[in-house]
Amino acid sequence: MASWNSTELKVLSNVFGWIAFCAWSISFYPQVLLNFKRKSVVGLNFDFVVLNLTKHSSYLIYNASVFFSSAVQRQYHNKYGFNQMLPVAANDVAFSSHAVLLTAFTLFQIAIYDRGTQKVSRITMAIVSAAWIAIAICIIIAIQKHSWLWLVNCFNMLQVFMTVIKYIPQAVMNFRRKSTIGFSIGNILLDLLGGLTNYGQMAVQSIDQHSWVNFYGNIGKTLLSLVSIFFDLLFIVQHYVLYPVKKEISSSEV
Repeated sequence: MASWNSTELKVLSNVFGWIAFCAWSISFYPQVLLNFKRKSVVGLNFDFVVLNLTKHSSYLIYNASVFFSSAVQRQYHNKYGFNQMLPVAANDVAFSSHAVLLTAFTLFQIAIYDRGTQKVSRITMAIVSAAWIAIAICIIIAIQKHSWLWLVNCFNMLQVFMTVIKYIPQAVMNFRRKSTIGFSIGNILLDLLGGLTNYGQMAVQSIDQHSWVNFYGNIGKTLLSLVSIFFDLLFIVQHYVLYPVKKEISSSEV
């Protein structure tokens, strides 16, 4: 099995990884606290939350499988070489587990707080249903061929797809309302920090191993950060430039 060549780079990689874990994990709380203070979820797009739950659930399955399953690890090394390190670290598993719990709790808040006229769209429900039906088909195929790495990569690509589309409903909602009230910018700032440090961790590992397999061997993690950073920057522009919160609006609504 592969091992680190540099103790310093190993430490730096762990620092980046756990900073990403902390930033991404804490990023869920500003929205949860904002919902609690307002006793309302008006302004938070429900499609975003539902798609986010599917995204994090599939990402958890991928991370846990690669990190814990010897069968998946064996197939990964057979494909990319036994001198390559696994592309999933402990902080990845910890983050995705926490993300599923917090996203599910946000859905619980949607169920109990003032929702106004907002609801989950039929398009989102259709997308989520189709996604899990596709995964069920992949599971049947994988069982027949014992293609466990291929199967977990299906979950990984599902989370990439959900990452790409989950931000769109919120961005469109902000544009239509010409406001970001009800949507926490704290979530976005922490998400941006998590995305940047996640790339830092991957880059450090690649430098140490003199190989970029870490990036294309886990294309889901690579695209996850890239897409997240793009939309985080978009939301920052919406919040601070296009639709800045007026001073007369109370801080409880920001």
